[in-house]
Amino acid sequence: MPAIDCRQNARRECLWNIAIQPGKLTATHFQLYRCLLRSLETCMQLSRLKPTPQRLLNVQSWIGMPLRAVMDLKVLVSSLNEFAPLSLAESWDNVGLLVEPSPPHTVSTLFLTNDLTEEVMEEALQKKANLILSYHPPIFQPLKRLTWKTWKERLIIQALENRVAVYSPHTAYDAVPHGVNNWLAKGLGPCTSVPLQPASALDYPSEGSHRVEFNACSSENLETVLSSMHKLPGVSFITTLPIRAEGDEQTRVSLNCTQQALVQVMALLSQNSHVYRKTEIISLQKPLLADTGMGRLCTLKEPVSISILVERVKSHLRLPHVRLALGTGKSLESQVKVVALCAGSGASVLRGTESDLYLTGEMSHHDVLDAVSKGITVILCEHSNTERGFLLELQQALALHLDGKIHIIVSERDRDPLKVA
Repeated sequence: MPAIDCRQNARRECLWNIAIQPGKLTATHFQLYRCLLRSLETCMQLSRLKPTPQRLLNVQSWIGMPLRAVMDLKVLVSSLNEFAPLSLAESWDNVGLLVEPSPPHTVSTLFLTNDLTEEVMEEALQKKANLILSYHPPIFQPLKRLTWKTWKERLIIQALENRVAVYSPHTAYDAVPHGVNNWLAKGLGPCTSVPLQPASALDYPSEGSHRVEFNACSSENLETVLSSMHKLPGVSFITTLPIRAEGDEQTRVSLNCTQQALVQVMALLSQNSHVYRKTEIISLQKPLLADTGMGRLCTLKEPVSISILVERVKSHLRLPHVRLALGTGKSLESQVKVVALCAGSGASVLRGTESDLYLTGEMSHHDVLDAVSKGITVILCEHSNTERGFLLELQQALALHLDGKIHIIVSERDRDPLKVA
């Protein structure tokens, strides 16, 4: 077949003549390889062979080189949002796709980092990343211009010039059950944990945020009132049930409505006060999501001394040192049973929690003093040290979530800016 001849000739021209060895490709060779694949697709189309993924994989075996799979950026972002819904992020956060090259944009290499610095960006470009997943959002405060003056502006310019997308999950990864805080809790040893600030579902269990229930006298006017309620926007699930109350035959009416519709419902009832008797307004609650939310309250299976817990944390985070503030009346041999933790800067999440020990990246001086005064020991590890180690676990989790469709690598240059001198 002509397409087969084309593949054979292309293989000889592109591979034999320039003697490319698999695994030893330069950027030029890779570009030639991609051009070859595009040519082969054209040949297939001309010979009426549909260039399916399987046929392209067959071409790969003819050429003798591994063909890296790619994903469309929008499809990949959608999958990342499924892995950790952005709705779980804090309201003040800036999460999701922050930099998008002009479409179409495909991704073959996903680059993971905790902080996107200029050094990390250089590494990402060297490794031909098409999408950078930066746990901390490089765009947090609004940018008024894009110049070469500041390092954050330079990052965005470099990303756009090199067609590299940037995505940030940040606090969405803090909240999910398979996220940063659960990874941090693994360093404590065997324990059970629950979120310190549980997350709620996006929606109410039924339509509307309020339920209105009232008893109505059996009268012809009731049908008119109910008909008017049906027409109100935001009113749903109107049910009626015949009951006997106070010795009379009555009708129990129940309806769900939004906050906005509640005012109109009550106004309508007030205008027809002769119809109803007892009225109840119930504020509905969004259901809590299991094991989801900010921070973790961890109960150790067996109590351990503060000194042992410090060593466990250092080992888990691969740190030679941590900062330690002993609670009032405590020593290194004091026993710890309950630990409250929050990756990053956790004071706002930990504050007021009853536990033996706080574990986080950083806290203000006064927050530490307040905890210590209550007999709570504090371990501080520096902000990103409580997050960065999660990237290796994330690499494996995303590889499974994405069915191994793209190459995922973790930055080797990403590090906490603070060191012990």
